[in-house]
Amino acid sequence: MTDEVKPRRRYVSRRRAEQAERTRSDIVEAAGTLFREGGYGVPMTAIAARAGVVVETVYRIFGSKAGLFIAVIEALLAGGVSRAATPVEERPAIRAIREGPDPAKQVALYAATQPGIHRRAGPLLRALLDGKATDPELAQLWDRLEAWRLEGQGRFVAMLAQHEALGSGVTVESATDALFTLCSMAVYDSLVHQRGWTDDQYEAWLARALSRELLGC
Repeated sequence: MTDEVKPRRRYVSRRRAEQAERTRSDIVEAAGTLFREGGYGVPMTAIAARAGVVVETVYRIFGSKAGLFIAVIEALLAGGVSRAATPVEERPAIRAIREGPDPAKQVALYAATQPGIHRRAGPLLRALLDGKATDPELAQLWDRLEAWRLEGQGRFVAMLAQHEALGSGVTVESATDALFTLCSMAVYDSLVHQRGWTDDQYEAWLARALSRELLGC
């Protein structure tokens, strides 16, 4: 009797976990669509309705609208909801960077990730940037996202420093500041949307700029 019950419990638990993940994915996809259409002001009730759940479920999973918005951004940065579930260090692009044959190649691979990130997340981040001047909640959310970005970029610089790849006189702090600035949405928008650069031109420039500022070459 005991041998028959245990496998069934494992099956039920796995099924519930899969259902919970599907529900989470449905909410993130619904929120991403509505945030792009209506900005951050979209009601949580509208997101819940589009996802086919009650609004309490959205709050239970994400805690707040800010938490949900961050989950949407994470999915956009990762290239999809399913990819966002994969730990950052295990994502193909990040693994390729970490396993690059030399620091110059790692910097080039890092630069190659940026155009796609700005294309996917840019529309929502621009809406957030526009709204934060008059909405304290949006200002706090922007600060959280920028702190998150700085933390991730700091890990890349720390990896280079661990392998003694930073240029002469380049500190971890100055390299992180340079990476944070050069990879910002403001720089991308200035070059691509205002000056008319292609993504390929931006990527090539960014790779050269990062190589100079981080590696000193």
